Amino acid sequence: MTGTSSLAQRLAVNGRMRRLDTANEKRIAVGFLAPLSGEVRSWGLPGLYGCQIWADQINASGGMMIGHKRHKVEILAEDCGYDPDCALAGAKRLVQDGDIRFLMMLGGDSLHKLRPWLNERRILTSTLLPSDLSPDTPYLIAPSEAHPLFNVTAVNWLARNFPDLKRVALCSQTDEMGLPSLATYRAAFAADGFAVTNEVLYPNLDGNAEEIVAALLASAPQILCWCTSHTPMVHALTEAAFRQGFTGQILSCTADGYRDLITKTSTEFMEGFLFQFPDFDDPALQDKSFFFNHPARFFSEYEHRFPGSWGSVSWEYAATLDLWHMAVQKAGTAAAVSVLAALKHGGFVDHAFGHAQWLGADYFGNDNLLAGDWPVVRILGGKARIVEFGSVPAWLDSHGARLRHEMERLGQMWYQRQGKKAPPIRDTTMETQPSIPLASAASALRSTEVS
Repeated sequence: MTGTSSLAQRLAVNGRMRRLDTANEKRIAVGFLAPLSGEVRSWGLPGLYGCQIWADQINASGGMMIGHKRHKVEILAEDCGYDPDCALAGAKRLVQDGDIRFLMMLGGDSLHKLRPWLNERRILTSTLLPSDLSPDTPYLIAPSEAHPLFNVTAVNWLARNFPDLKRVALCSQTDEMGLPSLATYRAAFAADGFAVTNEVLYPNLDGNAEEIVAALLASAPQILCWCTSHTPMVHALTEAAFRQGFTGQILSCTADGYRDLITKTSTEFMEGFLFQFPDFDDPALQDKSFFFNHPARFFSEYEHRFPGSWGSVSWEYAATLDLWHMAVQKAGTAAAVSVLAALKHGGFVDHAFGHAQWLGADYFGNDNLLAGDWPVVRILGGKARIVEFGSVPAWLDSHGARLRHEMERLGQMWYQRQGKKAPPIRDTTMETQPSIPLASAASALRSTEVS
């Protein structure tokens, strides 16, 4: 990691030192505030690499056209780890010293201290976690990743293609990324008639993979689900399952570095591993009419410049920049209010995997989430391959009430996070399920067995 870390630091330092008011050309700055180091860096650092490729391509073509004038794009990066205080300090540097016009973040725990400060200044900000949204964050958008809602597509695919697999044991970290994901998987498994045999919750960035897997396997599941665990934990859990002799289906939100997992386990063990993020040289992307510009070319350039680092976020921040770029050109300005209006005009827009719509009010308090089709990905013969594009909006139309119920059980609805009463909802129909209180999310390892 020495070479990649030094590149990220160099981009960040150089970005902070440069200013926009050069004598010979107009420039426009975009802020990148995400983990570039630490346990969560795999959801930040590869995204910075993708943004640099995007910016280089835009600048090589002459720059962004804004109000009939060309502007060179500059990516200013700050490493916030996954720490709220570091994120707040980094955001202040980007906004006050860097004069950024758009801010991209991973979100989650690193965002919650920032929300009021960014909102007061009307800083258009993107997150990869729609659960960050709320009615009082009008300038916060989730345009590229519908996490954790897209996880329902793999569960539904599994139910239709392997109907004999019904017993699932799952685990989740207890943070602002893990708990919404757990709620979504609970709703998806219930909607398709799976039986959850065991559930283990573990503290963020601090779980014993061998103990977790042993507890899950004690209930004789056919499926193990890692929910949205951080990449190091996905690897640790998968390797533990291999060592403990599991031979069934594994389901995970992400599988970054899956080639390393194949090396550490075996091609046979990883065959059929199900997750949500494709390689962009996938044949299913080349024939699909979608917004992301030349996916195979982007993937090839990425692999050439940053070999071995491709992961779930390598393209997502760049896809967000594509959408922002489109809206800036449409609005003729980079002003946040105008760009946001251009983004949301008509309620529909193409995103990375096709036609999508702005939604989310029933779950997150506003419609700043862009959701449409999302790929279901399996490892087949040692290579990630898309097996289907599932519709997130269609699933929500059928099972949205169940999802709200599961999010409430885990205290993840926007009004619960703000200590407010639940507002009226448009859909009161819900498949009946008893409410089970959850122990404190900050508690240590917990295992609950269901017959």
